Amino acid sequence: MKLGPFKFTIDSEDVSKPFLDHLEDLRQTILRSIGALAIGMLVAAPLAPAILRWLKRPLFLVFSKPEEVDQFLWTWDVTGAFALAMKIMFWAGLVFAAPFIVLFIAQFVFPGLTAKEKLVIRRSGGAAVGLFAAGVFLAYRFCLPVGLRAMWAMNRWLGVRPQWTITSYISFTLQFLLAFGLVFELPIVLLILGRLGLISADTLRTYRRHVYVGLFILAAVLTPPDIFSQLLMGIPLVLLYEACIVLIAATEREREPPPPAPVSESDRTQ
Repeated sequence: MKLGPFKFTIDSEDVSKPFLDHLEDLRQTILRSIGALAIGMLVAAPLAPAILRWLKRPLFLVFSKPEEVDQFLWTWDVTGAFALAMKIMFWAGLVFAAPFIVLFIAQFVFPGLTAKEKLVIRRSGGAAVGLFAAGVFLAYRFCLPVGLRAMWAMNRWLGVRPQWTITSYISFTLQFLLAFGLVFELPIVLLILGRLGLISADTLRTYRRHVYVGLFILAAVLTPPDIFSQLLMGIPLVLLYEACIVLIAATEREREPPPPAPVSESDRTQ
């Protein structure tokens, strides 16, 4: 597969290389990834104002009037706007460059994998992207507004007048969305391990209660201190965990050898 000046040979045969050649391949992978990120940031540069408006939209639900948001968020430093623009460009550029970075990493890693491992990773790629997008959407649409309201109410409860900086708000928002997206990748990791035979459905059932507690503790750490946000993250993770058990169990049934055919009376007499 070719893309511009780069050539990807993910399906190539495994070839033994000297250690120094592997280091050179790693260096090329890092340089290409940095180049893809730089191009992604250049693409994101003119979109920074639109991305900022999109990130500020959940805050509109905290105020009665949307125009109050611009009066509420401040920048205190002379270079505050520049730092904010660079932060937005970096994260947006990373999102734009992510498909190419994944391809570069796959080109470096795939020759060392078996055919079975390559097939499992390929089949899981689309689901990984879908779950990451689902996590980000759930956070942006439901959890982030609730979390912002909780932070606002905490200030009112303590009798402190809130005045947030735009840099602090954007950092909180990006970390919140990224945390949801990454946490929703955990079922894909379990599914890959199950397809490779490293874990079984019985193991997942045995440790089900422990995993549930761990998932809700993780949700409590990554979300604001309100029960609604924690449930919005924890319940989908529990459902995805159960779905992994069902899928891994189905895979194990497919691997089981078929039962032996019954022996007829004529075969016994021969």
